[in-house]
Amino acid sequence: MSSGYSSLEEDAEDFFFTARTSFFRRAPQGKSRAGQQDVEKGKETHNYLSKEEIKEKVQKYNLAVTDKLKMTLNSNGIYTGFIKVQMELCKPTQTAPGSNGCMNTLHISSTNTVGEVIEALLKKFLVTESPAKFALYKRCHKEDQVYACKLSDQEHPLYLRLVAGPRTDTLSFVLREHEIGEWEAFSLPELQNFLRILDKEEDEQLQNLKRRYTAYRHKLEEALGDAWKPG
Repeated sequence: MSSGYSSLEEDAEDFFFTARTSFFRRAPQGKSRAGQQDVEKGKETHNYLSKEEIKEKVQKYNLAVTDKLKMTLNSNGIYTGFIKVQMELCKPTQTAPGSNGCMNTLHISSTNTVGEVIEALLKKFLVTESPAKFALYKRCHKEDQVYACKLSDQEHPLYLRLVAGPRTDTLSFVLREHEIGEWEAFSLPELQNFLRILDKEEDEQLQNLKRRYTAYRHKLEEALGDAWKPG
């Protein structure tokens, strides 16, 4: 698939989406709706703008839309809309065929976080690896320069889309794997062992340093003693 539209409700069986809230995991069979409601109550709507400012920006955004993917503002101040995410994964074998390099359109809420969007995308494309190994980037275009910035898991992509406007040549989203650092390839027990070795080496170096300065001090004291001896 080269491109396509999906909502978080349609493409992830374990998630449902409403305009009133963010999307949440469906409760396992046997669990009551009360557990879900508690989750909903615990999720605070992240308001960056007043309701009037949001209304004004949504209206301005919709006037600039050219692909019919408009935003909808609800009476509670939460708005829904669409973001397009470019899949740029280094390991094509870990994704469903045709997913790498495609542009995916998601219908989300202003309360959806980056972390939730990543999880939904991985679910859609049958990626079995942990969401912690992936990051969502915003790609900005300014004065013929392209800047890529990793978003934190708690940021809200639809808010960024609203503020930037609908043009993807101004702002776009990219899903990538985290860059693996020097230490990320080691397991926790290996890292803990490295710390123990470092502590031991640090202690040895301190002891060596103390012995050197102790010997130096003794030599200075001997020299001073000789200097004060009567000739």
